[in-house]
Amino acid sequence: MVSERGRPGPAHTVRGGHAADGLGLAGDRVVVAGSTGRLLVAAAARALRGEDCADLGHHPGTPARFTGAPEPVRRAVAARAAGRTALTPDQATEVDAAGVARWLVDQYPRRSYPGAVLGSPHGAAMHLAVAMGVPWLPAAFETAVHWTRGAVDRPGAALEHGAALTTRLLAGNPDVHVRQVHCPASRGPLAGATVWLALRWRSLPAAYARFLADRLDPGAPVLLLRDARTWPVYDAGPGHSFQAGSPVSGLDPADFHPDSHALRQVLRSAGGDGARWESPRISGPQDHAEHAVEPGFELSLRDWAARRGHPLHRVLSPRPEALSAVIADLYRTWLRRAGKTGDRLVVECGRLLDPWQVVRAGLVPYWCENAARRSVEAVEWWLAGSEPFSSVDVLPESPGLRSPALAGLPQWLAVAAFGRRRRALDRTAARGYPVASVPTRRATEVLRAQPYDLPAPPPLPAAAAVAALRAGAAHQGLVVC
Repeated sequence: MVSERGRPGPAHTVRGGHAADGLGLAGDRVVVAGSTGRLLVAAAARALRGEDCADLGHHPGTPARFTGAPEPVRRAVAARAAGRTALTPDQATEVDAAGVARWLVDQYPRRSYPGAVLGSPHGAAMHLAVAMGVPWLPAAFETAVHWTRGAVDRPGAALEHGAALTTRLLAGNPDVHVRQVHCPASRGPLAGATVWLALRWRSLPAAYARFLADRLDPGAPVLLLRDARTWPVYDAGPGHSFQAGSPVSGLDPADFHPDSHALRQVLRSAGGDGARWESPRISGPQDHAEHAVEPGFELSLRDWAARRGHPLHRVLSPRPEALSAVIADLYRTWLRRAGKTGDRLVVECGRLLDPWQVVRAGLVPYWCENAARRSVEAVEWWLAGSEPFSSVDVLPESPGLRSPALAGLPQWLAVAAFGRRRRALDRTAARGYPVASVPTRRATEVLRAQPYDLPAPPPLPAAAAVAALRAGAAHQGLVVC
């Protein structure tokens, strides 16, 4: 557990990768170190303690020192790094979803909160929670399991291997739905070394319910943010669904068919062969993609909130950039109401973020889910329609692979060019782009160089946050209810 002062507490300690209570593997062993949800909890918890993300290191990928290495070497390095943290198939039976929920809530300071934000992993949702001074909690978590003789170009074999693993997982965790994602376009060679599983809670975990009951102020509102994107899905069995490809890749479902030129490029970069790719199986019309919130989770949260007297506000986002734009506009208004300029922007990407440094420097944050061309185009359009910023800092996260869906460095430079006085693209992040990864703490290093703009604004009232979300709903396509 993390105490309010950030020191390890006595509860839920780890012994040899297992929780001290002996109920299963420790949460930090189960949840993928590079997953967005895990990072967002870590960043939000630090910000609520008044700390930055200087201690957050690398996610699995190709380190910068291998930037100039031949592509087969880079692929082998990335797969080996992922293998060191992935679970073994036998460990799948030791995954304890309830223990993961306890591990997540234990990262937050022990104090009362004026609300909470839950739902799909999104950097802007985390920034909203930090502005409100409340915790952010995911409705799912991701884990990776070894696939010994795997291949990036065999989604059918991935499904078969994943089905056996899911049977083990569900035996001890009947309260989750397992969405398996096989996407060489977003995971590169890792898609052939590990099986990637998103475990979505079907109801509000008991640890979440206790945390909210113990920590929320009377009548404090709860916000549930849902990713409404869809993707072709195959229902593989009770509690198990499978998707080949992902909207996170920046590609479309049609790009994952065997005759796709984009797919052949992706597979060649990841060490596969487009001729071996099989048409992905689907069960019917498109279903919600991997970052969706299970209907049962929302229903149980709604029931809990009604019984406890906490208003529940639900926000559906059709695409990540819609929420990013609304929250960036919200931050600008929040900063200006506190007497600050609100005219300095930082464009974050993926894991390159630091909410405490954003608040400390009085910056407006715009979060890009990834380095896909469409994500960068969206921030360009938003900037073109916004009041100009005096400075724009851009932190492009390298995805660790080459893909036709990615934005090139000139496009990232075009984003920085919107700054009237300062236009900065981080050179360290750009140096190995798009194949070499940099740690999350690189964002901290960049933002620490920004001038102080303290004191921080008072916490954003929940009513103002909901009003801003409603105001932005019409032109960004959000649904707020």
